[in-house]
Amino acid sequence: MADAYDDVLDRYERISALRDGQGVLYWDQQVTMPEGGTPARSKQLSTLSALAHEKLTSDELGGDLDDAEREDLDAAQEAVVREIRRDHERAAKVPGELVEELSRLQSEAQDDWREAKSNDDFSAFEPTLETLVDLRTERAEHIDPNRDPYEVMFEDGEPDLGLDTVERIFEELKDGLVPLIEEIRASDPVPSVFEGSFDEDTQRELSEDALDLLGYDWSRGRLDTSAHPFTSGNQFDSRVTTRFHEDDPIDALTATVHEFGHATYNLGLREDAYGSPLGQARSHGVHESQSRFWENHVGRTEEFWELFLPTFKEHFPEVGDVTPEEAYRAANRVRDDNLIRVEADELTYHMHIILRSEVEKAFVSGDLEVSEIPSLWNDKMDEYLGIRPETDTDGCLQDIHWTGGFARFQNYTVGSVLAAQLWATVEDELDDARGLIRDGNFEPIHDWMTENVHRHGRRYTTDELIREATGEDLTADYFLDYAEEKFGEIYGL
Repeated sequence: MADAYDDVLDRYERISALRDGQGVLYWDQQVTMPEGGTPARSKQLSTLSALAHEKLTSDELGGDLDDAEREDLDAAQEAVVREIRRDHERAAKVPGELVEELSRLQSEAQDDWREAKSNDDFSAFEPTLETLVDLRTERAEHIDPNRDPYEVMFEDGEPDLGLDTVERIFEELKDGLVPLIEEIRASDPVPSVFEGSFDEDTQRELSEDALDLLGYDWSRGRLDTSAHPFTSGNQFDSRVTTRFHEDDPIDALTATVHEFGHATYNLGLREDAYGSPLGQARSHGVHESQSRFWENHVGRTEEFWELFLPTFKEHFPEVGDVTPEEAYRAANRVRDDNLIRVEADELTYHMHIILRSEVEKAFVSGDLEVSEIPSLWNDKMDEYLGIRPETDTDGCLQDIHWTGGFARFQNYTVGSVLAAQLWATVEDELDDARGLIRDGNFEPIHDWMTENVHRHGRRYTTDELIREATGEDLTADYFLDYAEEKFGEIYGL
């Protein structure tokens, strides 16, 4: 292996180690850190951000990249240099003091958000949010002053799929899903069969059993609770969190399965490429495809409930009369009166995402004042779902995401669309994929996903990876066909 390439890789591995250290500190802040720890934590995170930025933008790394590009590299090495070059050039345009300031503010903003949400007081969060968008816009303008800052922000999480491609998919989804939701609204409702009070400790045990069943590697992970479920880590340590509602055990269960999907991506990355782009996830959208795949195409199937319902009844014998079909239908109820994104069904979920994307784009562009966010949010909830939040806690304060950046929500829908495309390919290439779920034989599905998605890391661009895995470009067709077939059957349309 060439000397300059080795030098590039060594420098980048150190940067990756700093970033992973930031990730552990973030996990601790969300899960175990005492409430009063934020002032120190924000300083710790901003210092690590500054160090990583300094190393990523160094002239030494730039020179090594120049030398490596002149060497005889194989295709994988060329991909590594391409990815590091992009990271280096993008970061080099942003002043280090801005990176440090953003990191500090993002850490402090999480406490501001939690307090504002707890008190149902959006006005208390307004100054923080306004500062965040100003700093994020300044950063985007440093990266490319000639382009829409919102597009530049979108590329932080999804560098290869253009925002125009995603917005075209959004229009296709609106055209297909809004009429379908209207038909479902006019049909007979699907009853909930999981009603009552469900002890949180027992729900945790149920989530642990679900992770056992799906094949979670406890030697490289753990389950905790947090205000907003998330996954953090790498191929050696990938931790999941969930949250519990005593009146809704399905919410915690599906959230846990969702986060398991993220963890399988991390844990499926090449161990021998840790710290290298070849050992890192391709993008936010591809990452989300893994969580939506396991949550919806596995965990919300009738075959899964045939398999898992006996375990559910062991923990909650009061639902002993529920059949697998009833459980399946209840787990897929379309609730157009639901205000909360993370509790939404597969169909209305995307109206939540489209709403957020439209609101934040208007805010970032300057067409919307920060004080106008709650009103526009509520108007769009009314337009897309026919409901209006009574509080900002259930409206524009429900998500933590704006404390960490903008133009990220789109990737949840990108992930769902890609998950349906991947599922269609899995069904074509694996013998009786649904039967594998019914039998609890998840290893072939794990192996397929690792072989076709995880092991590539960032070797391919997003569009190349999708073609490698499915043979086609990203398309909404599979998701729309899947949604019409599945929910048409459930609701007798």
